[in-house]
Order: sequence, then C-alpha cells, then structure tokens
Amino acid sequence: MLKKNDIITTEIIDYSSDGNGVAKYNNMVIFVPFTAVGDLCEIKIVKVLSGYSFGRCEKIITASSDRVTPACPISRTCGGCDFQHISYEAEKKAKHNFVKSVFERIAKLDCEIRPTMSCDEPARYRNKAQFPVGCDEKGKAVTGFYAQRSHRVIPCEDCLLQPVELNEIAQRTVQLMNEMKIKAYDEEKRSGVIRHIYLRKAWVTGQIMLCLVCTKSDFKNKDQLCVALKSEFPDISTIVINVNNKNTNVILGDKNYTILGDGKIKDTLCGVEVEISPHSFYQVNHDGAEQLYTIAKDALELKGDEILLDMYCGAGSIGLSMADKVKSLVGVEIIPQAVENARINARKMGLNNARFICADAKDAAKMLLEENFLPDVVVVDPPRKGCDEDTLNAIISMNVPKIAMISCNHATAARDCKYLSEHGYKVHFVQPYDMFPRTKHVECVILLTK
Repeated sequence: MLKKNDIITTEIIDYSSDGNGVAKYNNMVIFVPFTAVGDLCEIKIVKVLSGYSFGRCEKIITASSDRVTPACPISRTCGGCDFQHISYEAEKKAKHNFVKSVFERIAKLDCEIRPTMSCDEPARYRNKAQFPVGCDEKGKAVTGFYAQRSHRVIPCEDCLLQPVELNEIAQRTVQLMNEMKIKAYDEEKRSGVIRHIYLRKAWVTGQIMLCLVCTKSDFKNKDQLCVALKSEFPDISTIVINVNNKNTNVILGDKNYTILGDGKIKDTLCGVEVEISPHSFYQVNHDGAEQLYTIAKDALELKGDEILLDMYCGAGSIGLSMADKVKSLVGVEIIPQAVENARINARKMGLNNARFICADAKDAAKMLLEENFLPDVVVVDPPRKGCDEDTLNAIISMNVPKIAMISCNHATAARDCKYLSEHGYKVHFVQPYDMFPRTKHVECVILLTK
C-alpha cells in the first residue's frame, strides 16, 4: 500500500487527459506531471487517494525517446503548457488517444477516430492573450501567467505561444504602471487598479486591441498610460478599459469604456470580415480555425438549398463562412455584443439570408421549434461544458438530418454524441485537430446524421 512520501521506481505507460504521465505500481494508478510515456522514473508519492495517487518525478533513470528539452524556461511552473517536454508527434498521438478513449471506451460509440491533424505552426499561434497582473516581493507590478492551480503570478517576458508583440505590450504596460505609480490589483487585500492585460490581435489586418481589466473606469495617469502605449506600439488600433470590481475568477466585467478607437478590431476568417469586441468569442488560433471550419463545411456536403442553424455562433464566423452554400442561416448566441458583431458582419457581406438571435441555446432552440423552424443542418460549437440536455432535445425534436459538432472538450463531446446516438443519430467520424499545441486541449469536428 502506497503512502505519502514513499519513493518508488516505475515506468510511465500513458497520459491522462489533463496531461499528466500515468504509471502503475502494485495496481495503484499514479499521475505524474511532466513525464513522458517510456520514462523510467524515481517517483515521490505526494498524495494518496482511494484508488489512485499523485507523484512527483524526482529523477529520470531512463528517458523516453519522446522526451525533448522544453523551449520555455518556465514550462514546469507556468500553468499554461502541458507538453513542452515531449515531441510534437508524441503530443499529437497522445491527443488522438484522449479522444479515442472517451468515444470508444467511455461513450461506447463505434465510429472512426481519425489521426490528429497538425497545426501548421505550433508556436506563436495565439491571437488572444490574458496576462494577469500581480505584485512582486517589492510591491512592483509584474505580469505573466498563473502557476498551476493557484493565482500566484509567474513572471513571463516571452510566452512562446503568443506573438512577440503581445508579450512586448504586456511587459511595457507593467513597466509604465510602475513608473506612473499605477497599482496592480491585490486579490487578498482587494486593492489596486489593474487586474489583467487582455490583448487581441487580428491575424489578417494586424490590428491589436488592448483591454485593461481594472477595478474602476477612471484612475490617475490612465490617459498618460494609454497615450504612451499607443505611441510605442502603432498597431494598437483600440484601447478599452473593462471594469471588473467583483471578487471573482471571471476575467472580464460587464462594462467597457473605449479610450481609443471604436472598441473593436477587424479581421478576416474563412473569407468573412469580422468585427471583434472584448466579449466576442473568436477562436484563438486563426489559421487553425480556418482549417477546422473547412473540415466541418466539407463534412456537411452542402448543396445550396439547406437551412442552416448555427448554435453558440459567437461573432457568426462559422455560419457566415457557410452562408454562400445554404438557402438561409440562423445563428444563436447568448452574449449580446457577439450577436451585434455577427449582425454587423452579415450586413458587411451583403447577406439577406442570415439572422441572429440573442438567447441561451436551449431557449432559442425551443423558440425556433415553436416557430416550426426545421433546419436541414446544424452546426453546434458549444463551450467546454458542452450542450445541455434541453438544447440536444430541441435539435432531436427538429429531426435535423445532419449535425456538425465542433468541440473544444472531447469528454463533453463524447457525452453529447452518446445522448444523440441514443435518440436516432449515428456518429460517422471524429476528427481531432490540434488547435492548441503544447497544451492538453484538443479540438474535434464530429459528423452525425439521422
């Protein structure tokens, strides 16, 4: 029986879906971070629970052939990356196995699980950065990323997943904060002003949005800070103050105050011109999203006479990218700013066959059902928690012939597909796509038919 602080020697045989290495010792499963399948390790047991344990790798006796030297010096302390220590091919294989496990072993679905498709560029791919701001031991503002399972800020000058210019803007912001004596937010004391430096970059136009998440809309030297940052970084086309004065883990508050520009940036995705505000959902990997949406569009084999329902549509980029191949489009999204962005995007494209509804997915689905709205195809791109049962039931009641599900959480996708399969749908294939290289996350496109 394993006990805390025991030292054992064993081999890593698998990965868990949260990116930890998995070992077995005397029939006990042990999860060990930052290990690779094939590593023979000396492991210290740090926590013992009923049926499984957590360990820490104290020494690698024989290294896995998949192991590489992490390119990032803080990869073991920052909570962002999970797979900097293994090769990219090994990472893709692990993600394929994550998806295969939940669909075949847990959901018990007999379907094709395709090999994980590669991201063209596994570094510098993110168009959105959310840098928490904290204080160092001297009380100076610093920014970086939270350590794993904590809100302790690990300073990071150059995150390899972010474009160089976003890192530079974040670092210069805290330098100017210190020079101008603008206080970083202190979670314990609930004092200070700036909580997060939130940046978005439009991949095609190059426009950058700087959104400072603050406890109040006005503070000393606010204008000087914004003028200085705009002067040093001409690609910043808009600066927004977002106010969040609540004791919460949610990053953005409800209200935005535009300081520079119009509070939006413009980009092009799959040929669709999109306007992005701070609250708009927009895929963080632009080029990856184009490939992902193309997979979904091709899978649906649109003929031009279909009625398309786009659930959880965000700024409308998925549905609008398919609008020229369908008779009509209805998009559903709960965030008002995103719905307004979607309507503007449709008008700019000159579309008269698209409408967008601001409502919760399940409420909108029920409302459309009452209208006797019967789509031929549904695209559903839910948040990580997946679809709720009411939404799935509404889709089932509409008797939709084809569903393309795009999911950032393979576990909830498998759960939802199992429910749909129990109500007359067949899962044809699951295509894992590595939208988020070096992290544990994997995107999937799934085709279902009635």
